Amino acid sequence: MLQTSKANDRTTGVLLHPSALPCSPVCGSFGEPARRWLEALARHGIGVWQMLPLSPTDGSGSPYSSPSSFALNPWFLDARDLVADGFISLQQFDALPGAEASQKFSSSLDFALAEQRSHVLGEALCQSWLTQREDSKAGFEHWCRQQSWLDDHAAFVELKRQHQGRPWWTWSKPLALHQPAALRQWQNQHKRQLLQHRLVQWHLDRQLQMLRRQAADLGVVLFGDLPFYVAHDSADVWSQRGLFSLKPDGSLEKQSGVPPDYFSSSGQLWGTPVYRWWRHRLTRFRWWRMRLKRQWQQVDLLRLDHFRALSAYWDVPGSDQTAEHGKWQPSPGLQLLKYLKRDCGGSLPLVAEDLGVITKDVESLRDCFDLPGMKILQFAFDGNENNPYLPENIVGENWVVYTGTHDNPTTLGWWQNLDFDTRNRVEDCLKIEVSDPGWQLLDIGLASKAYLVIAPLQDLLHLDDQARFNTPGTVVGNWCWRLSDFDQLLEDALLGYGERSTLWGRCLKGASGLRTKQGLDK
Repeated sequence: MLQTSKANDRTTGVLLHPSALPCSPVCGSFGEPARRWLEALARHGIGVWQMLPLSPTDGSGSPYSSPSSFALNPWFLDARDLVADGFISLQQFDALPGAEASQKFSSSLDFALAEQRSHVLGEALCQSWLTQREDSKAGFEHWCRQQSWLDDHAAFVELKRQHQGRPWWTWSKPLALHQPAALRQWQNQHKRQLLQHRLVQWHLDRQLQMLRRQAADLGVVLFGDLPFYVAHDSADVWSQRGLFSLKPDGSLEKQSGVPPDYFSSSGQLWGTPVYRWWRHRLTRFRWWRMRLKRQWQQVDLLRLDHFRALSAYWDVPGSDQTAEHGKWQPSPGLQLLKYLKRDCGGSLPLVAEDLGVITKDVESLRDCFDLPGMKILQFAFDGNENNPYLPENIVGENWVVYTGTHDNPTTLGWWQNLDFDTRNRVEDCLKIEVSDPGWQLLDIGLASKAYLVIAPLQDLLHLDDQARFNTPGTVVGNWCWRLSDFDQLLEDALLGYGERSTLWGRCLKGASGLRTKQGLDK
């Protein structure tokens, strides 16, 4: 749990996805850029680094619709570290697309270039593999044997490549149906390609584990994120079709979404299959428990997106084009969370994403496991005195307070687009004229009793919506913002955040309290 009675156990964090880290070609990585970032956070007394899902992205660059719940994004593999560790040569490094020697660091992520670079890097690893030390080969084989998801992931990625990216249900029937005999025959014909995908995941895991050790040594908590549903076109659904609501041909029988509300008369349709919960119960939620175990091998603390679906989920016919005709169906969240808590040794390092219209049963489930919820300050000023995000309505300590999230405008962009009345309500709350909305909204969060306060880095840098990370409901221009450099402006912003954190009784040692309370040091 996040609760504490000691004011100086409170802490602060920054929301920044690794893809946005500067000083790396094409895309941020698990190498030197991440190490420098962790050192900067610790240097300024900031105790938590929050990231988005670390899984591979979909075609639009979104990590929330991933082809795998277990794999890491190959874009994050650091090539310089691979050279230093002797896994690729300097000549192979220089031949990579977007190599540092030939490219100025960009402030925007080029998805196609990142994908091309990671593929060439995988080929280089495969080419060098036969000459590697025997202890490296033994370590790799040992790791592979422990990853029950790895063979299906490698096969899925390679089959997608061979089918020019087409979804799995359009492949030849034996492979689409994951028939063991057909799959074994195909695997025997493509051993080298499958080795390449396994090597990439092993090296990603190695580099991330080194980062985790560094973060623990510095006292910084790594805070991850997990989507509730998994993509229809994913290794998870392809290899475990019985756990998802699909028809025999692989099409959706039932799909996910949320019902119509104030913001959308037709609701939201997400197009991911809902779970066949009865089958998960029969296995004592084996797949879910493996999924969460894998996540907690990557990060210390995890936000579970769409937490409300653990109480009840919106079930929409698979052929529908809107979410209007769905029905609420019960979820076995209580049973699942009991298993997860036991797996974690009695503590459950989860944060519940409980935003939107949340019913009493969802709150009861969250509180039954003492999970912190979320409060977004940009949502607070609609004029409703009962608004749960208003600072005076944030009661107690077991909350994570944000100025905004990756799905919101930057706070400067938000302020620039507010109407006159809302601006007045914000200034009435602050009791001062707004001149620096990101920092002034952050002060509201820092002054709260909430255990943890998170600021997107864009707010600390006073950036407008040119730096917005994602606009829900759109597919163009998202997920691609990057820092251009570790410059003095960034250093000054983190320095100011650390000083403000200390002023409000929040500091790096609060993260040590978080680690202890979450059982992260076991």
